[in-house]
Amino acid sequence: MNRERFIRERRSDWQRFEGLVSQLREKRQRTWASRDVADLSRLYRSICYDLSLVQSREWGARLEQYLNDLVAQGHNALYRSAPTSLSMVWDFFAFEFPRTFRRHRRAFFLALALFLIPFLVSTYVGSQRPDLAEMIAGKEALESARAGFSEELYTEMDSRYAGERSLMAGFYVRNNTGIAFQAYALGAFVGLGTCYTLLSNGISIGMVNGYIVSAGYPTTENFFSFVISHGSFELTAIVIAGGGGFVLAQGLLFPGQRTRMDALRYHGLESLKLALGAGAMLGIAAMLEGYFSPLPIAPAVKYVVGTCLWLLVIFYLSFCGRGGSAHED
Repeated sequence: MNRERFIRERRSDWQRFEGLVSQLREKRQRTWASRDVADLSRLYRSICYDLSLVQSREWGARLEQYLNDLVAQGHNALYRSAPTSLSMVWDFFAFEFPRTFRRHRRAFFLALALFLIPFLVSTYVGSQRPDLAEMIAGKEALESARAGFSEELYTEMDSRYAGERSLMAGFYVRNNTGIAFQAYALGAFVGLGTCYTLLSNGISIGMVNGYIVSAGYPTTENFFSFVISHGSFELTAIVIAGGGGFVLAQGLLFPGQRTRMDALRYHGLESLKLALGAGAMLGIAAMLEGYFSPLPIAPAVKYVVGTCLWLLVIFYLSFCGRGGSAHED
């Protein structure tokens, strides 16, 4: 094959490749159609071969430079650097985290059962037997909680409100993140630590809940109007972190067709995504608990906002990130 025939036969692929690279360069990689990716990869490999052929036969510096530029464009398109940090954060929370959550929904529902069943049982027991709740959760802590909600926390937004709420927001971040991290990290102990964390927190939170219920109005109204808003993010995040712990344990116990090391690598990354998403949710919960939940406004407003936030969390985890090319089980 001579140079002219080579150029004539290969020109259409080169032009197709140029057009495809130009088209895909304007899009994010996650939005690329699978057919375009396959075409780009095929054409890239063939042009790399063309370049090596031109170089070996010395068919001209100009042709070699042209093909070298095409190869460079293809390489940059296929292996381009990661997007800006802000874009990465947006893509993770808008797409990757909810998709990962749905891929591992069985682990989430297992964690939910281990938390919710003890929570409901303990709430009932605590409401019927406050004395038993005091034995399990601690009399001093429960009496302090009941006294704190026996009247509105604040009657106006003053300097006392601003100072105390900023301090408490930091405390909520530290406390709730600690619980969630335990639920996640203890999954490394074949899931037993995660089970313990979910069960113990379900029991203790349920006992507090039941003890407050036994106190009656207005304590119950002050308490439930306080927790309904941030509870959507906080409790869901703790359970998601627990689900992440079970995903981590799955890599240890059930590697499937993967080697155990590959299973640990895969499930470790998947569980870390769940933990990061849960951490962000806990940050939102801390801000709500610190600044919105104690606002001196009508309880009815808090119930409406809290209900909307629960629906928002459910919608986000159930539907966000659908319709893309990422795999979902």
